[in-house]
Amino acid sequence: MGNEECVWIRIFSLLCLCGWSASQLSYTISEEVNKGTVVGNIAKDLNINVNDLDARDLRIVSSYSKTYFDTNVRTGNLFVNDRIDREELCPSTIRCSLKMQAVLNNPMSAHRIEVNVLDINDNSPGFIEQSFYLNISESLSAGERYLLPIAEDADMGMNTIKTYKLSQNEHFSLDVQSGGEHGVSAELVLQKAVDREKEPLIRLILTAVDGGKPTRSGTLIINVNVLDANDNAPIFSKSLYKARVPENTAHGTEVIKLNATDLDEGMNSKITYSLMKRGNIDPSNIFDFNSETGKITVKGTLDYEETPAYEIRVQATDQGQSPRSGHAKLLIEIIDVNDNAPEISVTSLMTPVKEDAELGTIVALVTVSDKDAGNNGVTHCQVLGSVPFKLQSNYKNDYSLVVDGALDRETMSVYNVTITATDEGNPPLSSMKVVTVHVSDVNDNVPRFTEPVINVYVKENSPTGSVIHTVQASDADLDANAQLSFTVLDSSQKHIPVSSFVNINSETGNIVSLQSFNFEELKTFQFKVQATDSGLPPLSSNVTVNVFILDENDNSPSILAPYSELGSVNSESIPYSAEAGYFVAKIRAVDADSGYNALLSYHLSEPKGNNLFRIGTSNGEIRTKRRMSDNDLKTHPLVVLVSDNGEPSLSATVSIDVVVVESTADLQTPFRHVPMKEESFSVLNLYLLIAIVSVSVIFLLSLITLIAVKCHRTDGTFSRYSAPMITTHPDGSWSYSKATQQYDVCFSSDTLKSDVVVFPAQFPPVDGELISINGGDTFTRTQTLPSKEKVGHMF
Repeated sequence: MGNEECVWIRIFSLLCLCGWSASQLSYTISEEVNKGTVVGNIAKDLNINVNDLDARDLRIVSSYSKTYFDTNVRTGNLFVNDRIDREELCPSTIRCSLKMQAVLNNPMSAHRIEVNVLDINDNSPGFIEQSFYLNISESLSAGERYLLPIAEDADMGMNTIKTYKLSQNEHFSLDVQSGGEHGVSAELVLQKAVDREKEPLIRLILTAVDGGKPTRSGTLIINVNVLDANDNAPIFSKSLYKARVPENTAHGTEVIKLNATDLDEGMNSKITYSLMKRGNIDPSNIFDFNSETGKITVKGTLDYEETPAYEIRVQATDQGQSPRSGHAKLLIEIIDVNDNAPEISVTSLMTPVKEDAELGTIVALVTVSDKDAGNNGVTHCQVLGSVPFKLQSNYKNDYSLVVDGALDRETMSVYNVTITATDEGNPPLSSMKVVTVHVSDVNDNVPRFTEPVINVYVKENSPTGSVIHTVQASDADLDANAQLSFTVLDSSQKHIPVSSFVNINSETGNIVSLQSFNFEELKTFQFKVQATDSGLPPLSSNVTVNVFILDENDNSPSILAPYSELGSVNSESIPYSAEAGYFVAKIRAVDADSGYNALLSYHLSEPKGNNLFRIGTSNGEIRTKRRMSDNDLKTHPLVVLVSDNGEPSLSATVSIDVVVVESTADLQTPFRHVPMKEESFSVLNLYLLIAIVSVSVIFLLSLITLIAVKCHRTDGTFSRYSAPMITTHPDGSWSYSKATQQYDVCFSSDTLKSDVVVFPAQFPPVDGELISINGGDTFTRTQTLPSKEKVGHMF
């Protein structure tokens, strides 16, 4: 390609760019240019930084089977990538252009590119026939005209056939006629009468020449047979016949009837009609010509989109011995009807589409075409149904399918977007195309636990390493975004890290105990479990786990002073005159367990026949069943069995020898083994009295404070609580109760010991807790019945 031609192409490109809208780039090149030829610079024409082309993934997208053009992302140049043959791309078309899209990402945009392909003179004219035979009577005078075959040239414009030339001879000349858009034709004109006797066969050469630079040509040999002949040639009524036929005309429909006359008589005036094949078009395949009547009817299928018009040469020939012919031109125009539905072509750009795609993100390029003409080829395109996508017009019949609403893969992972295109024909025709759009997952859902709060119940003394619970969670996302791992968040219980209590399997969610729990030391603890997905960035959520230690019956009852357990014998004395129901002694015991495991019952393990004593199963009071008799023993060994209500039950025993004395004066204190001082009031007694009074005062103040707090919580009303009640008991104790709370205070006959026993509320299950404060500054805790809360003082 020369420098002048390159300059001309650039100037033409600039003119095209100025003429088109900003949304289209237009370039012009010649066909058959070398691969790598630069067409234009997209970066410069779109005003884009060349350094951004690679990051924005510049691509050239087209619907052609070949990749005719490509881009250099380092320079922004659009270059030729494959052979371009205008005659292959646009046969029989003056204007030839290639349309494509330049697509950029981040942000995504599409720009239409149109490359006009200029014709070069790379095809020579050619005749279909190798030779042409013409019969001419020797009697014909000068001026007789004969229509000659035409040549074909695949090139267009200036490069197509411009003229015909005839070889030098003395009898014939050539009349070249310009047919406008229908090309150039030539007629052979008789200049000098021929003489069969001198030259029965005349050989001529017809040359077709195109307008290219340099020119190309093709030749045809014309053989002229000189005959004896005919005075008059047939003459058509018109030199040009015109007819218009819709393309959906049925077979056998008459198009036109030709008429020719001959002034001769007899066989010299009898005319037959024929169609002349010219070039590549054989009209006899489309139309049926009655050679006798001149009637032309439709024979084949008419298609406006393939051939909008037919130019046919007709001939009328007489039947003389030396037949003569007359010629006329017939132009048949095909009227377009709306017989082609729009065609939709889709090029996917982003598959799948992320569910967090922004509004306006281009999903696919849509091109609509209609082979019909006029309003029959005007189309309108739209998206059917309620989907989060819409069509955005780029240029004429080019559209972009873009995101028009929020996408949520968890709600809808695949969309079948139906695109319809309708033309403006009457009646209109339409077509549909379904575009499947897959939505890909992003990490937009946090893990969710199956329970808002997890309560775990673990038996005390369970083996270390046991799975106490399995945490379950789910994530609505997919793949790595839904793969969960579990961790225990750092915290502490009573200044002890939770990590020393439990551990969790990060994959299965199994919570494993790291130690054996003791209900008497730890009743409950709390921690949080976090579930984290594997997305980028990861999302997490927490759940609170409450662990409740369940009591097991692992503590035997303990006998409280002044009695000692099995291994030593305790003694009590009663007078012989004791009545039935006489109070002998009271056994007190505690159990470190809770609930029913700490519910104690008292029983006498006595020899058979001994029916003198009974014991209260719940309070441990030993009393006489009846009066003494002379047959009764003086010493009664009793074994008291204290059992809890656990499964299995645990127990403790205490032995008491009950001695029967004659009179109350002989009664001995149960602590006769304790040395007593003679003085009536010692310093030790003084301290003991002060302690007893102090404890009593503190207890009364606490009781008053508790009542005040309860009253304050009810806003000064007692409608929700019953009146407080104080009850005395035969054993010297008294109790204070109000609503669901009860406090017991017990006084024993032992003046050397002072105990305070407290029964507060329990942690679930709702058991009571017993706190025993002994005079010897020792503390013992136990669980009582779950239905009552007690506070007891024993002196």
